[in-house]
Amino acid sequence: MRRHRSLTRRDALTASASGAVALIAGCLGGSEAAADPVESMPTPARGPEDAPVTVGVFEDYACPHCRSFATDVYPKLIADYVDGGEVRYEHRDFPIPVHDRWSWEAPGAARAVQDTAGVDAFFTFTRRLFADGWENGSMAYSRSLLRTVAADAGADPDTVVAAAGEGRYRPVIDADREAGADLGVRGTPTVVVNGDVIEGADYPAVQSAIEARL
Repeated sequence: MRRHRSLTRRDALTASASGAVALIAGCLGGSEAAADPVESMPTPARGPEDAPVTVGVFEDYACPHCRSFATDVYPKLIADYVDGGEVRYEHRDFPIPVHDRWSWEAPGAARAVQDTAGVDAFFTFTRRLFADGWENGSMAYSRSLLRTVAADAGADPDTVVAAAGEGRYRPVIDADREAGADLGVRGTPTVVVNGDVIEGADYPAVQSAIEARL
């Protein structure tokens, strides 16, 4: 069986050059600048490095479509493919921004959790943030929510909130966004399967793309 590497910056450039691009309907937009930097971090991932299929998802925490993906599609992917070792799942940040503050502070907080408490804590934090950061279909993020969810994930709330407010992980987030832009990503969520941007982000579309590569 042929093995595929995780999506890298070089992969993004290659895929962009070959025109392997599709656009996902969702949230659309432009970009911003950096402060107090942590320059690089490992991509948050679940599943074995040598899995035959890698699924990367570009997300904006303030995008309601990403919230739907996180609550409806992500759990099925983990249960059906990641837990069995067939898929490696990678989170990618792509602040559009949908919201001038939370499109940047939410991923900054998540990266602070990853950096200080580990990748399992990162995924615990992000899933809870997507689940609890919305009320009746409207975004309800706050510093208080970041503190609560960070503490529940096993991270220090003060460190996480400070990092988010100061933009400490902005270069890491910007690098993901640039890699996505090189691939042709302009909407969120955008799903990339073994380096190819696929049409659609619902479960049947993602499942079909995975099965075609197994």
